[in-house]
Amino acid sequence: MILSLFRKTKLSEPVYAVYNAIVAQSRREVFYAQWDVPDTLTGRFDMISLHAALVFRRLRSSEKQSKDFSQNVFDCFFHDMDRSLREMGVGDLSVGKRIEKMGSLFYGMLSNLSSILDAGDRARLIDFVSRNFHAGATHPLAERFADYILESDETLASQSVEQIMAGSVTFGDPK
Repeated sequence: MILSLFRKTKLSEPVYAVYNAIVAQSRREVFYAQWDVPDTLTGRFDMISLHAALVFRRLRSSEKQSKDFSQNVFDCFFHDMDRSLREMGVGDLSVGKRIEKMGSLFYGMLSNLSSILDAGDRARLIDFVSRNFHAGATHPLAERFADYILESDETLASQSVEQIMAGSVTFGDPK
């Protein structure tokens, strides 16, 4: 997927709509103000990665169309990360290395989250929240955060792939 960053594909409106929904959900104030996700570049990247991973889990299939759509959303995600790093003044020689590291972190999160959700292991999901969003410390709202992830996974599962590929995606509600 990382090599696809160099493709010259024009991304469609539904791809942008799905990516914008991922970013909008990731920026919800509750995550930072109440659930203590660090409001830093890393914390925001982790939240976007979480929501993107949930969407990719829903879109995973052997159908070429959904694979291409997923790839395009992924490309949009990492083009945005590249642009953000450059806007922050990261030098051209460092951007590639940082994007590669971000890709590795994203794949690790996607793999771990998928494994946990596929197993239906809530205790591991709470541990996942602690490790990924609270530096390994158990947070008082880690269980609610884990429940939100489960709710979002179920909400996404109830949406058709066609609906998502048309640009409409809905997550759970982090009350």
